[in-house]
Amino acid sequence: MQLDTLSNRVFLPVDSGKNIPAVPRAGDPMHRFEGTAMGTHWSVQAYAPKSVDPQRLHSAIMQELAHAIKLFSTWQADSEVARCNAASAGDWQFSAPCWTLLESSLAWAQSSGGAVDPTLGALVNLWGFGPTGPRPERAPLPTQHEIDAALRASGWRNVQIDTTRRTLHKPAGLQLDFSGIAKGWAVDQVSSRLVREGACVHLVEIGGELKSRGLRHDLQPWWVLMQNRGGNPRSLLALVDMAVATSGDTHHHFNHQGRRYSHTLDGQSGWPIAHGTASVTVLHPQAMQADLHATVLTVMEPERALDWAETHELAALLTVRNCQGVEEHISTAMMAMLDS
Repeated sequence: MQLDTLSNRVFLPVDSGKNIPAVPRAGDPMHRFEGTAMGTHWSVQAYAPKSVDPQRLHSAIMQELAHAIKLFSTWQADSEVARCNAASAGDWQFSAPCWTLLESSLAWAQSSGGAVDPTLGALVNLWGFGPTGPRPERAPLPTQHEIDAALRASGWRNVQIDTTRRTLHKPAGLQLDFSGIAKGWAVDQVSSRLVREGACVHLVEIGGELKSRGLRHDLQPWWVLMQNRGGNPRSLLALVDMAVATSGDTHHHFNHQGRRYSHTLDGQSGWPIAHGTASVTVLHPQAMQADLHATVLTVMEPERALDWAETHELAALLTVRNCQGVEEHISTAMMAMLDS
């Protein structure tokens, strides 16, 4: 394989034999689209029959991205989540798609012990990673009093939901934040919409979260180069009807008095994680699940994260900083994909 020269390692999905990947028909053109949305860059590569208008595909993509922003953006004042955050304490009724994500997020918050938690918006804002904007460069860190106050207004245990009415009883000060799952959800929505529009072979990327469908015209998978950390070998992922999400502090962090503070917060302590995990990559058929589990594994201490990955049979790769540099931990499911 020619791409071997670009990387020391290649991860290939385990072929279950259950599904045959879609392939473009002879003459199907490749369309490329890109832009910015949800506070990040997005791109789509899609094969579609000649009868499909490229402008129609672009419009469909933009509609799905706008829908995700309208639901979950904390930066847009008229989004559903932003309006909920601005409302007084009491019952708040959600639309069906927003409720589905909230209910799923709260269930995973419970099962993970809060490693992923959609109620931490007050902490996210306090640490300068939310719509209130970054902390001033020379500002002191939040005080323990401020952190404790934000914690009292946060936490999945502090909310009550009514599944019949799709309502959440919002305590005073509660702020929702779906940044640990919304991009993956949006990737899934764009991918599904492209299939409905006739573009059944494609690669969707939003802010580093990717999902592929089918094989390229040359019968190759969609090749994705993973981030390289320290002296670890570079790796290529062969995505075929799979999604991949990476959580880490490469782009979202700040430095204070020589110390690095990650945007990933521990809902138990109220502080950015400090156990050494630099990044986590997870493969899953659904981008939302890959996104969610990448967040869970990043918040958990490395040993517990590996146990979680094994229990849930996740294909995951963790890079952890220590006094020797950066070391990797690869789950059993991920090792099974390593092309020897």
